[in-house]
Amino acid sequence: MAASTPLLKDELDIVIPTIRNLDFLEMWRPFFQPYHLIIVQDGDPSKTIRVPEGFDYELYNRNDINKILGPKASCISFKDSACRCFGYMVSKKKYIFTIDDDCFVAKNPSGKDINALEQHIKNLLSPSSPFFFNTLYDPYREGADFVRGYPFSLREGVSTAVSHGLWLNIPDYDAPTQLVKPRERNTRYVDAVMTIPKGTLFPMCGMNLAFDRELIGPAMYFGLMGDGQPIGRYDDMWAGWCIKVICDHLGLGVKTGLPYIWHSKASNPFVNLKKEYKGIYWQEELIPFFQSVILPKDCTTVQKCYIEISKQVKAKLGKVDDYFIKLADAMVTWIEAWDELNPLGTTGRLLNGTTK
Repeated sequence: MAASTPLLKDELDIVIPTIRNLDFLEMWRPFFQPYHLIIVQDGDPSKTIRVPEGFDYELYNRNDINKILGPKASCISFKDSACRCFGYMVSKKKYIFTIDDDCFVAKNPSGKDINALEQHIKNLLSPSSPFFFNTLYDPYREGADFVRGYPFSLREGVSTAVSHGLWLNIPDYDAPTQLVKPRERNTRYVDAVMTIPKGTLFPMCGMNLAFDRELIGPAMYFGLMGDGQPIGRYDDMWAGWCIKVICDHLGLGVKTGLPYIWHSKASNPFVNLKKEYKGIYWQEELIPFFQSVILPKDCTTVQKCYIEISKQVKAKLGKVDDYFIKLADAMVTWIEAWDELNPLGTTGRLLNGTTK
């Protein structure tokens, strides 16, 4: 379907973290040019990043982040793609799509270019079904429906907060898997979108991801990673575990599957191992922690849920390593910074009925 006006043109920002010139945007021009871009420049702020002509964008480097957030800038990672979450915070739109600069346009099995953004929007604008699994996957897609035996009381579904896309070519593997399978490429195009069931965690990858900022934005914090931190490459994972627990609590949906992008280059597995080493070890305790998190009934907003998770992180994971005490504090700082920059929420509604 070729829409005359791009879907959600004035309601969606594209957030891109980068350390290099954004030549990759040329390939995405037919799909991205109508939208506003927020570019978060990582690394050396004195370096000039070139953006191709004709794109509407704002660019923030580390100096800008420090200027805007002041002392609270400590919650934004440096020398790690986790810095992208600053873009989520300064956006004023209802929806966010985030993509890495080594992700190109993929082709579907019939050879047609995939408009990843359009598919993410379709995912977000249709309901999710987290309470009962539909064996034909997404029942709201054209040509599908609820199967026999699916309770009618649940067919209305719930609002979709997150759309998690996948990758052809270089799969999103951890360092040990990369080392064992250096030449493995993903060529399997599975034409499916599914809701991740309530109570099930998943590994969220941030390189092809869209979400409703109004429904889940304050929980999309990519943690403390990279420079000066004992861990990297767990930024999107951390956000994914937090958002899933909160979506389950608030009755929101998370979808995974289409759209695919073409992931062009594999990162160095030895560098990755150094970044991931502690995470691989810690995640054996992190997963049971998130599986056991219970949020009280009075946690009725994303912010309240997130602050409650930060308290539990400090109390329980603080025993695993001091890093988690620092991370729990950064989670609180992130929420304070979010509320300062978004005092009216994202739709002009007053937070907690008071103005700041």
